[in-house]
Formats: sequence, C-alpha cells, structure tokens
Amino acid sequence: MKIVILLAVAYLLGSIPSGVWIGKLFYGKDIRQFGSGNSGTTNTFRVLGKPAGIVVLLMDILKGTLATLLPTLFHLDNVNPLWFGVFAILGHTFPVFAGFKGGKAVATSAGMLLAYSPLFFLYSVVLFLVCLFITSMVSLSSMIAAVLVTLSTIILPYVWPAILPEHNWLLTLIAAGVTIFIFIRHRENIKRIKAGTENRVPFGLNQK
Repeated sequence: MKIVILLAVAYLLGSIPSGVWIGKLFYGKDIRQFGSGNSGTTNTFRVLGKPAGIVVLLMDILKGTLATLLPTLFHLDNVNPLWFGVFAILGHTFPVFAGFKGGKAVATSAGMLLAYSPLFFLYSVVLFLVCLFITSMVSLSSMIAAVLVTLSTIILPYVWPAILPEHNWLLTLIAAGVTIFIFIRHRENIKRIKAGTENRVPFGLNQK
C-alpha cells in the first residue's frame, strides 16, 4: 500500500503544470493559448521569456528528481526508483491538474536521470547541448538526444563505466519508451522541420 501511495504522489508531482501556473500567476497568460500551445519549457521561453522559462525548466526537472527519490526518502528498498520517475513523467504528460494535456516529457525525464545517476544526467545534458549547437532546434535536439541517451544506457557500462557503471534494462526500456513518446509528441515539429519552418534558437551552427 505504501508503494501505491507513493506512486500516486509521484504522478501528482509530475502533474504540477509549471508553465501553466507560472504563466497565469505572474503573467496573466495561459501559455497553452500562445505559441505552440504546449505547456512545457520551450513554449514558456517563447511566450513568457527567459526568467519564466528557466523557472519552469527547473521545476519540471525537480518534479522528476523528487519523484524518483521518493523510495529513498521513505526507505523503500524493494522497488526500483525508476518506476516513480515513470509515474512523474506520466503526470507531466497527462497532468490531472491541467486537463490531462501536458508537456513533452523531456525535462521531467532529465530530472529522473538526475536522481538515478547525476553523472549520466550531466552526460545527457551535454549530448543535448551539442545537438542544440549543431541543429539550433530544441525539438530536433530533444529527439536526437533521446535516441543517443537510449543507446548510451546500453553502451556506456561497457565503454565508459565511470559514467554509468552497470547496465539496467529497466532504464533502457524506460529511455526507449520516453524516446518513442517524445517523437510522437513532436509530430507537428517534425512536419515543420521537413518544411524548413521550425523555430530555431539564436545560436548554433544552423541558426537563421
């Protein structure tokens, strides 16, 4: 019963619609009605600006981190903490507090990695930033980085164990599932990428 309750708590943590709440409380805007219509970090940066975007990014990461740490905080040794991260991701993408219409799971998934392995989290952030510098597109960078992170969960324990000491099949399965979901949630972005109309950040090799 304790596990079930904490999984529900993890889902509720993930369900906190950071972008929606910050937009309404401090800017009088529902960001779902502007920009891409998404409630995540990227649209927050675009609609509300850098300060709000940074706050939402940190909140979304923290949701995944705190949820994944729940079994440690409550001394549950017989369950993999990654399951709690999964429930936070589900909450972020299907938030009960925002009509089950949430973000694209990138930041909260990163938060789960931060709790599971800080070094692997930093490695994943570097992968994303390199992709962003090369493509200048957050959406494309998120998708490429997700694929590379999934592959890294398999390869790193054998070639760079200092970053990820052992292979965890659950981590690989979760990473693969999140990657598939990220691609699904970026369907419109993929169309814009193909059409050459996707939004770009003002830095990198391919900025316009």
